[in-house]
Amino acid sequence: MPNPVIEPKSANALAGDAMGTKDLVFTVLAALAPLTLIVAVAPLHFLKGGVAVPGGYLVAGVVMALFAVGFMTMSRYVRNAGAFYATISRGLGRPAGSGAAMLAVVAYNGLQISTYGALGVYAGTTFTEYTGLSAPWYVFALVALALVAWLGYRGIHTNARVLGVLLILEIAVLVILVVSVLARGGITDWSATSFSPATVFASANAAMFALVAGAFMGFEATAIFSEEARGGIRTVRRATYLAVGFIAVFYAFVTWIVVIDYGSANIAAAAEADPVGLVVAVFTANVPGPIVEVMNVLLLTSAFAALLALHNAANRYFYALGREGLLPRGLGRTDRRTKAPWAAGLLQTAIAAAVVGAFAIFGLDPYLGLLLWGSALGFLGIITLWALCSLAVIRFLRANAPEAGIFRTTVAPGLSFAALAVVLVLVLVNLPLLTGAGAAANIVIVGIGVVAVVAGVARALYLRSRSPARYLGLAQTSVAEGR
Repeated sequence: MPNPVIEPKSANALAGDAMGTKDLVFTVLAALAPLTLIVAVAPLHFLKGGVAVPGGYLVAGVVMALFAVGFMTMSRYVRNAGAFYATISRGLGRPAGSGAAMLAVVAYNGLQISTYGALGVYAGTTFTEYTGLSAPWYVFALVALALVAWLGYRGIHTNARVLGVLLILEIAVLVILVVSVLARGGITDWSATSFSPATVFASANAAMFALVAGAFMGFEATAIFSEEARGGIRTVRRATYLAVGFIAVFYAFVTWIVVIDYGSANIAAAAEADPVGLVVAVFTANVPGPIVEVMNVLLLTSAFAALLALHNAANRYFYALGREGLLPRGLGRTDRRTKAPWAAGLLQTAIAAAVVGAFAIFGLDPYLGLLLWGSALGFLGIITLWALCSLAVIRFLRANAPEAGIFRTTVAPGLSFAALAVVLVLVLVNLPLLTGAGAAANIVIVGIGVVAVVAGVARALYLRSRSPARYLGLAQTSVAEGR
């Protein structure tokens, strides 16, 4: 049985017992921005997968559930805000874990900062539509950045409440869409073709699987907040499985409603003809005008909720790595009252402000540049970490927890690794589709991830050589033993 170093409560500990199951689920689902995904991202999925998209979400959900089985079994032995870092370190060694830690920092920051591009552009368009006035995209992005920083400092419990309200509103609008389509009547195509294995696994849908996996990106953040979970690991496990199940079933059902509204024979052509307006047209045709207006506003709050949730995930990585000495130890400080990792939050905000500022100063495109490039960087990083985590789980559990059973220690993580390795290859092959950029930009995006991994490994090897005691302490901290 492994013996993690138990971290005593200190002035710089995170807020223990601050989040219940509901808070964790709200936080991770908010990071996924369900309304934004259905309205703005799912059309791209339809463009590549057509009628197979709903089934694609279910298949991706099965893969993520298999991943979660091993990851959550591992959580009995690792309760650390640097979730990927701690898990991979314990399974594949400290150098690999340190490389993964830096990749996680880059990935979560890439996802978070890229969202400022989407929010800035959409907020500017909405502002002009309703007021007749105009302002640069970065004005709205910087206002959002300041608000995210303030809320992040207020503490995770306050954040969970805000995210919960915004998420409920997003889900409510999508439920109204579903009910409106079903209540309208006149639908003649109730085809289940979307869920047929022959349809879903057609070779032409390979690119679709590279895309739909992104719909789950962030669900693993439940483990990042494990130190702040009320009820400990049991709460984290419950929230993780609820999040995976909800994402898979809800996204599959809502996109199937879109399919039957257009007709299974027409959805692919409709997506090709107008991918931007594909889902908006379903709203406009079926939902009362005022609800459509509310949807437009909620697209903004959806992006903001994702910004806040991802800010909290990114700053907890900075905090965990500062606490253990992989990054400057000052990042491991928390506020005395709110217990928020204020130093880490300040760094994350400063990095985001610098990137947004650079795009503004040099006149770079916030959508085609900031959003697509940053999200692709995050996407690549997270999928790589999922795959490495699966390997780490197998190695650690087989050696230390054979009593957990072969399914949890080998079968589930083994299947998830194989599937995620395929998805990673598909993402790399389809990277130009994700970034909208040429070879040079794509090489830079991949290169940033590689440099992050190399830097992390080098830092661990340096500590092993110069400070063996600190090296041996890497990824051994746990706020409490898993149960």
